[in-house]
Amino acid sequence: MHRRSFLTLTAAAFASSPIGAVAAVPAPRRLDLLNAHTGERFTGPYRNDSGPLPDALQELSHFLRDFRRDATIAIDIEVLDFLANVLDAVGATRATVLSAYRTPETNAMLARTMLGVAERSQHLYGRALDIYLPVRLEDAMLAARAMRRGGVGWYPNSRFVHLDSGPVRNWSLGEQGLGRLLLDNKPSPYFPDNVEISPGGEFFSRRSGQPVSPKDRLAIHRLLQDALKSPSGR
Repeated sequence: MHRRSFLTLTAAAFASSPIGAVAAVPAPRRLDLLNAHTGERFTGPYRNDSGPLPDALQELSHFLRDFRRDATIAIDIEVLDFLANVLDAVGATRATVLSAYRTPETNAMLARTMLGVAERSQHLYGRALDIYLPVRLEDAMLAARAMRRGGVGWYPNSRFVHLDSGPVRNWSLGEQGLGRLLLDNKPSPYFPDNVEISPGGEFFSRRSGQPVSPKDRLAIHRLLQDALKSPSGR
């Protein structure tokens, strides 16, 4: 065979060979996360082209534990993928985790004192993350909603985004008090206009500036549960 013919055939073989696909194999998916409560950090891959990495998922289970009870659960890979895609969408390299797994006891405690904690929160099942980004936080929320991969809650007053791998749904809690609670971008009729929420999640009277009574707080939480019936709510 002439040398020119051999080179032509060799080039054609490489062009049609699946070997060229090797360069297209996706790199391992990575996360760089800081736990706001424990100060711990997770940095590294959590899945590759073959699937989730068991050692990394075990480490993430501990990293995203209920730190109040030192209790763990298997974290749903879908919510990790959701987070990774949101970070990629806004060019973020790191996120701070404000809340991840919650035991029923912790969830019940938070529901007594904070706004937007659902009785059957996705946090109970290791399927939810509340995250903070120092920049482009609202862009991250919008990108997450556009993906339609699960629940996306927007809490601009507290500066965090809730992501979960449950049913697709959106809700927002704006900065103008409980009367501004939005579900699927529609104003909620559930809350009186004279009640506000502080950045720390406490209810107080707009007229007096004082915290509401325990009785009124309980009534508000009952109304909130009506507004954020499962599977909604953070």
